[in-house]
Amino acid sequence: MQWSMDPILVSIGALSIHWYGVLFACGVWFGAELVKKHLSEDGGDVELVDALFAPVLIGIIVGARLMHCLVYEPDVYLADPIRILYVWQGGLASHGGGLGALLAVLWIAKSRKLSLLYLVDRFAVPTLFFGACVRFGNLMNSEIIGNPTDVPWGVVFTRVDMLPRHPAQLYEALSYTVLALVLWSLRKSMLAKPGRLFAAFLLSVFTVRLLVEGVKVEQADYVPLVPMTVGQLLSLPFMAAGAWLWWRSGKAAATKA
Repeated sequence: MQWSMDPILVSIGALSIHWYGVLFACGVWFGAELVKKHLSEDGGDVELVDALFAPVLIGIIVGARLMHCLVYEPDVYLADPIRILYVWQGGLASHGGGLGALLAVLWIAKSRKLSLLYLVDRFAVPTLFFGACVRFGNLMNSEIIGNPTDVPWGVVFTRVDMLPRHPAQLYEALSYTVLALVLWSLRKSMLAKPGRLFAAFLLSVFTVRLLVEGVKVEQADYVPLVPMTVGQLLSLPFMAAGAWLWWRSGKAAATKA
């Protein structure tokens, strides 16, 4: 299969609307609607989403940008730090976006005296749908591509080269969509144990990331000292946090029982 999609959805004069931007916005909107549904199901304050919207969005963008600049291309951006502000040139790292969003939720939780686990549990499934939208956006941009391959479903990204490659963006997008549907169907039972849904999110998402990174072109401008990609190394702490949170949620439930 050859992929040569124009990343620009439509141009109106000097204004260009990109597929990535549209899909990013759709992910944010749909995610916000799912958080509202979560809150309404258990009698929570739906208006809390309005308070969370701006801080979380800012946290995603700032965290993703800083992670890309300081972890994936440190030599480039530390030599000329002002370029960190050039977000229009591209360069966002999802691990940093996740950390930025988590810090924003933590801030809201503390300022409103809410349980952090209560909030992050309700962000788990919406974040999966958002992540799927972002990866579909990467597909439209022919970026975050996989290594060359001879598998029958290899894709030639003609805007990059003429080699058949693993469609790594599609692997992640489809995996996140399936995980979102599964966790959404299990949400009520998991929410009975605070932290369990978020733990399942961390374990499943970053297991997928660990596997897909194995067939993905290294995004960093250097080679790690261990035989893993930078993306795989960054996924390990998230997986460890998920495992600990899963254990903690089960122990807390057993204590209450």
